[in-house]
Amino acid sequence: MELEGRGGVYAIIVAGGSGSRMNSATPKQFLEINGKPILMHSIEKFTELIPEVNIIVVLLFSLMEQWKSLCIKHHFSIPHQLVNGGETRFHSVKNALSLVPENCLVGIHDAARPLVNNKTINNAFKTAEIKGNAIPVMPLNDSIREVKNNSNFSVDRRNYFIIQTPQCFQSSLIKNAFLRDYNTSFTDDASVLEAMGVNINLIEGNPENVKITTPIDFVVATALLNYSI
Repeated sequence: MELEGRGGVYAIIVAGGSGSRMNSATPKQFLEINGKPILMHSIEKFTELIPEVNIIVVLLFSLMEQWKSLCIKHHFSIPHQLVNGGETRFHSVKNALSLVPENCLVGIHDAARPLVNNKTINNAFKTAEIKGNAIPVMPLNDSIREVKNNSNFSVDRRNYFIIQTPQCFQSSLIKNAFLRDYNTSFTDDASVLEAMGVNINLIEGNPENVKITTPIDFVVATALLNYSI
């Protein structure tokens, strides 16, 4: 993938959570699919498409030694930097952004999304290079209802989208956005930039780019990864 006129490409892989909803003693990012931890699959998605990408992995400090042991066990030699996870995703990403220089491109990706495809990554980075930011989304297939004031009503699903990652940005923009204090309205990285009045650009994601959060998600992701081999 060729990106013109930028000072490098960075990918922040956010694996700072404990994965409590997986009901597993093993953190979800370390669960194996096809003999390899999920986190390794996610890192490889970026290095296979962008060999020169700089990888930053966000992990809780308490999990770093376990991760290093897994890298030895699986002969995983892709260069990457480790940074400590924070209290929330906002704080984790803020820690990682401190390692990202100005005037480059940076993608922020959930470690628990090992099924992102090349097209989504490519479009996100290229759109961010031109327009400043880009986030992949997918339309809703199910009918939805809004619950409000002890009542509920149908809403037009065409006005709503499912958000995916990587969310890509010109680094100077997103680093500046993360200088602000944390707010509970910051549900993803784009919402932090949006709070500065910046328009967010939506691009098409890929439907199999599911986030592994529950045991059911793990079963689905395993099936999809097996199917793609």
